Formats: sequence, C-alpha cells, structure tokens
Amino acid sequence: MRDLSLALYAQASEWAESRGIIIADTKFELGLIGDEGNAQMILADEALTPDSSRFWPRDGYAPGGPQPSFDKQFVRDYLETLDWNKQPPAPALPADVVERTSGKYLEAYRLLTGRSL
Repeated sequence: MRDLSLALYAQASEWAESRGIIIADTKFELGLIGDEGNAQMILADEALTPDSSRFWPRDGYAPGGPQPSFDKQFVRDYLETLDWNKQPPAPALPADVVERTSGKYLEAYRLLTGRSL
C-alpha cells in the first residue's frame, strides 16, 4: 500500500504540476477486501480531489507562509473566524463562501483537465 500510494502521488503530482497546480499533500484511504491470503486492495474513498488534497497554484507559491489554494482551505479559514466548538452540527456556510469554494474547485478541474464543467 505504501509503494502504491507513493507511486500514485508521484504520477499525480507530476501531471498536476505540468498544468500549474502543486499537490502539496493528499490522502489515500486504502483497505483490503476478501479472505486472508486472497485479499484485494481497494480504494475506499475519493482520491486526488480538492477535498482530499491541498492544491496550490504553482504561479502563486511562496515558501514559508500561507498559500493561495484550490482546495477546502478557504472553508476552513472561514470556520476559524466563528465562535464554534467544532462539534456537530456544523454551522451553515454563507452563500459567498460556498460560491467561492465552488469556483476554486471548478478552476482546479479546468486546469487539470483542460475542460470546463
């Protein structure tokens, strides 16, 4: 699983960087299914999306500080401004936060695929 994760990350980060996006980090949720000795590795959740990774614009990268991003960091930053104890239920997001986050995700999609949704 380790080797596969590293290989997937290497290939994805190379692809993304050639299109102007740094994948600063990501997560893969892998598991095994089947009988012991005959188990198959499975991907159990999304991978390499703005929800499971930190996507930074290559042209805006500056070491040593916060980065502009195409991921959910914008939502995290907004939630940090609230007096919320981080327990359910989560507060509703204002329309402008949802719209800006959606715009970031759509821009990442456009850069990575060359297509717009």
